[in-house]
Parts: sequence; C-alpha cells; structure tokens
Amino acid sequence: MAKPDPSPGRIISAQDEPDVLDATALVLDAIRLGRCSSRGQIVERTGLSRAVVAQRIAELVGYGIVEESGLGQSTGGRPPRQLRFRAEAGHVLTADLGATSIDVAVADLAGTVLAHAAEEADIAAGPERILTDVERLFGEVSRSLSDVAPLRGIGIGVPGPVEFSTGRPVSPPIMPGWHDYPIRARLERRYDAPVWVDNDVNIMVLGEWRFGVARGHRNVVWIKVGTGIGAGLISDGALHRGANGAAGDVGHIQVVDESIVCRCGNLGCLEALSGGAALARDGEAAARDGRSRWLNEALQREGSINAATVSLGATHGDLACVELIQGSGRQIGRMLASVVNFFNPSLIVVGGGVTGAGNLFLATIRETVYRRSLPLATRELQVLPSVLGPMAGVVGAATMVADELFSRDQLGATLARMSFATAGEEARRLEGPAEPAIS
Repeated sequence: MAKPDPSPGRIISAQDEPDVLDATALVLDAIRLGRCSSRGQIVERTGLSRAVVAQRIAELVGYGIVEESGLGQSTGGRPPRQLRFRAEAGHVLTADLGATSIDVAVADLAGTVLAHAAEEADIAAGPERILTDVERLFGEVSRSLSDVAPLRGIGIGVPGPVEFSTGRPVSPPIMPGWHDYPIRARLERRYDAPVWVDNDVNIMVLGEWRFGVARGHRNVVWIKVGTGIGAGLISDGALHRGANGAAGDVGHIQVVDESIVCRCGNLGCLEALSGGAALARDGEAAARDGRSRWLNEALQREGSINAATVSLGATHGDLACVELIQGSGRQIGRMLASVVNFFNPSLIVVGGGVTGAGNLFLATIRETVYRRSLPLATRELQVLPSVLGPMAGVVGAATMVADELFSRDQLGATLARMSFATAGEEARRLEGPAEPAIS
C-alpha cells in the first residue's frame, strides 16, 4: 500500500515501478556516500536526466533525508546549491557480540557513533541471557543521550555463521544454544524496527572499509584473530557473504593432520592451533612445565592464562610467549598466503584481541604471506593493522543497517516509515513531552 509522500513530488512505495526506486536509490547513495554534493554532479555520475534528478531530490527533501545546505563553488555560472544527507534524521542501535564481550552503540544514519558501551560476557551463556543484556545496554546508551532521533533500524554481529536472509545463526561452533535462534524476530518485536544480523567479521570489514584503513580498496581481506579466527571479504567493491552467508570461515580450514580437536568437531583446524583459545591452552602448558617464568607467575596470580596474558608477555620479551605468538602468526600467514594466491586482494587488515601482541604478530604474518604468495599477487599487497580496533564491529553494523535501509529493495518501505514517524513526532510535539523511546 502506497504511503503519503510529504514532498511536492510523487508517492514512493515498496511496490513502485522499478525505474523510480532505482533512480531514487542512485540519487540518495550519491549524496549519502559523499560522492556528489550538487544536482549537476549527480546528473554526471548517474546518467539520469536533470528532470529526474530534480524530482528525486524534491522527494528526498520532502522526506527529510536530504537537505539543501547553501551554495557551492561556482565553475563559471550560477553557484550550485549544495545537497547534504541528513544523518541526524534517525538513529540505529548496533551490537557486536564476541566470544567474551558485548559492545553496543547508538549511531546516526551515516555510521557516526554517538554513544558506546561494552562489558564482558560469555556467548556460551545462550541467546536469552546475552540478548537480554544487549537490550539492557541498548537502553543505557540511549538514555545517555539528551536528544535521540527516531530509531530506524538495528544491526547485530555474532561470532558464528549466520544465514543473512533469515538472521539466524547456523550451527555456530562457539555459541551453544544459538543454532536457529530467531534473533531478528525477537528484536523486531521488542523495538518495532527492522533488524539485520550478520557474522561479526562481516560487519567489521564493512566498518574498516567505509571508515578505516581499507577506504579506497576494492578487494580486501579483514582477518580477526580473537578467541576464534574469521575473515571478512570485500570483493570488487562489495561485501562478499557467499551463497548462504558462510564465506570467510577460515578458522576451520585444516592446517595440520595431528589430532588437535577443534570446537567445530574436526581435527587440525587453524583456530584450534592459532586462535586465542589455543594461545591460552599452550600458554598454560608453558607455565606449568616451567618454560615461562612470566606465564607461571601470571598463572599463580590469576589462576588461569588467556591470550591477552601471552600477548603481554611477548611485548615484555618472554621467550616462550614470543615463540607462541610467532607460531600463531606463521600458521595464520600460511593460510592467508593461500587466500592471497586465490583471491588477490590489495589489502589484508589484521584485527582482534591477539593483535595486542603488537608489531611482532603483524610482522610474522606479513613476512609469511609475502614469502609464500606468488610475486604478482603481492606486487601491491599491503598487510596493515585495523585502525578502528574494537569499534570496527559497532561501526560496521551501523554501516550495514544504513546500506540495507537505503537499498533499492528497502527504500520504499524505509521512506514510508520515516514519513509516518515524522507525522507522529509532530503530533506528539503539539500534545506535549514524549515518553522515552527505549526503556
């Protein structure tokens, strides 16, 4: 059903003719992604006629998602009117769930984080416990802001395979109790807003690609080395999820035949040898058999060893810790060399908790990749650390939500919801102060 359009242009709906929605999506993306700032630039970039561009902009201005923001630089004629995407026209809630942590944020429609909170958590506690904590944190970060625009969508990243079309985890090895759990349906009922769920590394690579060190690259591998190991892929300028959303699950590539059992149930997986849990296991063994005074003292003091302890020991020069970090880096580098020979990226970004070991870990990966990859594949290859760090997930989730909201398939419904939300806000303003949107 078509929704009333507050602009002087025509009505846009989810069932509208394809050429109108396609044109509107093209114009909006040109503005919101910073590619164009005037009507003339949009005409030149998109190939749409001046009349069509003018109509689409009038509609977007009417919906409150685009505004004119003054005059630009003249190129000989009348100065062009500048166009600006109104990122403040709504907000999104995002959550990045790790094996041992929860990060949540409120962001605007451009992906700028307005408020952020994080706390330790065990993903194995199950979906009811973890998502209840996420909802509590959503409330806390929202209340920390004095003025929050209407909620437009929610983005969630989880540390396991996700069927993107349904928003359900599928047999995630480190997430017992999460298989087929309806994350999207639960949160849509709770917040009355569209929800997207993806693998955590996919949202991380989106964040780094849009706002971090991967900007300008069209073929990127983002490797996360934390409790587990996973990769996010940008292929020819687009996120590559694969046929069912399982692309990038490199942690479960078999790298040795020896009988080290991975949490997925298979033997010899990269994650079982080189991930954060493996470093903790091997570090504790080094502490108990006397190979590391540093780790032995940490074990006596803390009662256990984790990957962060091993990483810190490596930065302090403990030989056993250095050997463990280098061993992990070499195994991961060998795997990445195969990916480089197959995929030929221009950039590998390394992130995750194990990167706390500093340049030693990164340098080992870099040296192994360059040594074991084909010369042509590494001619322009860079291997760099993430610049977004632990914020990559929540920033990337905001990027995912915005891209989905304003995609050609969702745009009609998004603008319709924005139109009715705007009308509701005006009615509440006339009636008096509104109740908080999130409690």
